[in-house]
Amino acid sequence: MQLIRQPAYDLKERPFIVIWETTQACDLACLHCRAGERPDHDPDALTFEEGCTLIDQVESFGTPRPLFILTGGDPFKHPDIFRLVRYAADKGLPVAASPSGTPLLNRENLQRLKDNGAKAISLSLDGSNPTIHDEFRRVPGSYNLTVNGWKLAREIGLKLQINSTVTRYNLFDLPDLFNVVRELGAMTWSLFFLVPTGRAVSEDEISPEDYEAVMNFLYDVSKFIGAKTTEGHQYKRVVLQRAALEARGLKAEDYMPLNETYYKLKARLDEITQNSAKPTPSDRIQRTPMHINSAEGFVFISLRGDVYPSGYLPLNAGNVREKSLVEIYRDSPLFQSLRDKAQLGGRCGACEYKWVCGGSRSRSYAMTGDALSEEPFCIYEPGSFPFSSEIKELELAEAKG
Repeated sequence: MQLIRQPAYDLKERPFIVIWETTQACDLACLHCRAGERPDHDPDALTFEEGCTLIDQVESFGTPRPLFILTGGDPFKHPDIFRLVRYAADKGLPVAASPSGTPLLNRENLQRLKDNGAKAISLSLDGSNPTIHDEFRRVPGSYNLTVNGWKLAREIGLKLQINSTVTRYNLFDLPDLFNVVRELGAMTWSLFFLVPTGRAVSEDEISPEDYEAVMNFLYDVSKFIGAKTTEGHQYKRVVLQRAALEARGLKAEDYMPLNETYYKLKARLDEITQNSAKPTPSDRIQRTPMHINSAEGFVFISLRGDVYPSGYLPLNAGNVREKSLVEIYRDSPLFQSLRDKAQLGGRCGACEYKWVCGGSRSRSYAMTGDALSEEPFCIYEPGSFPFSSEIKELELAEAKG
């Protein structure tokens, strides 16, 4: 088993994930939303026929097919969502959707997703109880609707990912949120690290030191459930460093910059897991999440067809109404520059982990105006971890084992 998970193909030629914002219509008003909510579907959005043309373009990337995610807004607010799912599935694309926690998240709609070929959904849960979650989503009842939809999806047979955005509002609730995820069951728990774009504001972010704490906490969580991050790419560095320490029987606190936040999170995690009848943690060395980043294995298409490196990075590389998604992804100067690690600035450019991490290009742009500047919320000083040069050896040893 290799520690660094990478697709068996060139990410410059084919994305691992394609996300299409089918609509911005949504009945929630979340604090962190990158787009303004609107009650109805945008009449200037891609038509059904144009959506099918986009799906044809995604299919033309070749095999293995990219994971195709229909998002929003709330995709259930799109008038043709089930026909689009059917068309994509018939083209051989692995299709997933990310509906919102509203009354539309019901058995009928979830069953129609599955019947038309969807394999999975992702749901957002931002607190372990209705008080925290509903305040964040700004709609009473969203927590219960989300949990009910979660249970229905499992009954129907859809695979499930739970997304949680980390903010100052739920930082110390994360262990209890983990407990909910583990108890109800999900394929993966993905922690989203806030990017100050759209309605999200930098004041709601946690500190860079707490980012490091949460990523180390997530590594501990990954011993119990599948875990990954979105716009928290330095988690891959943390996984490699923690794996190197484990292989040597060394304690993380002696080598990692762990603060009081981490110890509080870890103490609550230990309390939950020690008092649970669930399986004990795995002692297997953990692997990094899949190595993808903005424009490098990842591409986002807006409801009007504009192509972005990420939904959180508002730099437009072209429009699928005018040019093929394949051409934009492979040849756009913007995408090519983001894939070129030699262009990264500051500590990211000097970091020995830039090939597996690369930092959040979205956060760099949001906070500095330069998408290639250093990740502003990473505290790692390049070259400071004593076993960095040996991590490749550890990976090779794991592969032989």
